[in-house]
Amino acid sequence: MRIVLSIIVLMFLGSCKQSNKTSLSGGDDIQSNHPGKKLMETNCYVCHSPSASEEDRIGPPMIGIKRHYMEGGVTKEAFIDDIQNWIKNPTEENTKMPGAVMRFGVMPKTHYPEETICQIADYMFDFDIEAPEWFEAHYNKGRGNGRGKGSGMGKGKSVGQQKSKETLDNLTYSDRGLKYALSTKAILGKNLMGTIQKKGTHAALTFCNENAYPLTDSMSVVHRATIKRVSDKPRNPDNQANTKELEYIETFKKDFLNNHEPTPIVEDLGSQVQVYYPIATNAMCLQCHGKPNKNIEPQISKSLKLLYPNDKAIGYDINQVRGIWMVAFEK
Repeated sequence: MRIVLSIIVLMFLGSCKQSNKTSLSGGDDIQSNHPGKKLMETNCYVCHSPSASEEDRIGPPMIGIKRHYMEGGVTKEAFIDDIQNWIKNPTEENTKMPGAVMRFGVMPKTHYPEETICQIADYMFDFDIEAPEWFEAHYNKGRGNGRGKGSGMGKGKSVGQQKSKETLDNLTYSDRGLKYALSTKAILGKNLMGTIQKKGTHAALTFCNENAYPLTDSMSVVHRATIKRVSDKPRNPDNQANTKELEYIETFKKDFLNNHEPTPIVEDLGSQVQVYYPIATNAMCLQCHGKPNKNIEPQISKSLKLLYPNDKAIGYDINQVRGIWMVAFEK
């Protein structure tokens, strides 16, 4: 079920061109409540995360994309149009970032709703975006310390500047569980997207079938925790949610339905803590988890049936709860 946005947000989404006319300004609340922020984090950070290292990233960070698309000074309308044009037609000839294409390849074409890209680009233009610690030196190398111009000045606060170095001692149980879940998601996403970019969606099915569990288990070892993904509609029967987990999935579905920002559910079990957080779908997910003959190509559907005879993890739309992370660790 789609997220039902509030009347205000619906009005904001209603006209991309209208949103181009007025630049949002003032206050952390406006930035944190801008719909493009969550859409960017959900749809873009799998490949363009600000927490990825310079060596391990699988795409340029969003602040880098913003800088390149603002070079020379552009209006918001032109900026949004350029982003829309790239998403609709990602080719070597159409890129404004040939260096990124040379290193990472052309991003897979994904049919994002136009209003989604509009809101992400609107947010990017108006607000500072998180930048990796290594980004400024990387960007300024060979550019004479040049910076992109425009509203928001093309700047981004580095992750290191925004947050002091985290230790387990100063993280809440909620933040600690979320950190473990998102770092595991990043590892899975990096390897999955790398496979899609190099070999295509079909090869990614085999990758998931053979590597999803080992990669998740390896992150459990790294964090000294139990990390797993469960669902009410599992692809692999081993990922079937239990009664308690099904209740939590329904809780997160209600959050999405009512446009509430999901927060981790924390269970204090004495010597151990369990943390739960939703797994949401984006447009890329629909290639394997969407609707057959609409989002899922016939050959992909055929392979899914061979690899997962009891597959239930299809029929989703964008921004739906596909399952939850369960992270358990000792205090």
